[in-house]
Amino acid sequence: MSEPAVDPEEVRHVADLARVDLDDDEVALFSEQFADILAYFDTLDEVPEVEREPELTNVMRPDETRESLSQEEALQNAEETEDGYFKGPRVS
Repeated sequence: MSEPAVDPEEVRHVADLARVDLDDDEVALFSEQFADILAYFDTLDEVPEVEREPELTNVMRPDETRESLSQEEALQNAEETEDGYFKGPRVS
């Protein structure tokens, strides 16, 4: 088995920062797993970039004026109102 690319002391340091207790077997396992993850990133670096302008499309619809509730209708089910507005609980 080859030497892991991630130093076990680095794994212990990250585990300490995360306040996770790892035994020696877990440190060895995570060292190997981290090495595999870093190898995947190396593989991603080999993927060629595609140079093209992104296609932009307008997904917004134009504003349309529609009939809505009157102020009285909007407030009819409110528990409390004040001066034509909804009244909510005090926050502070």
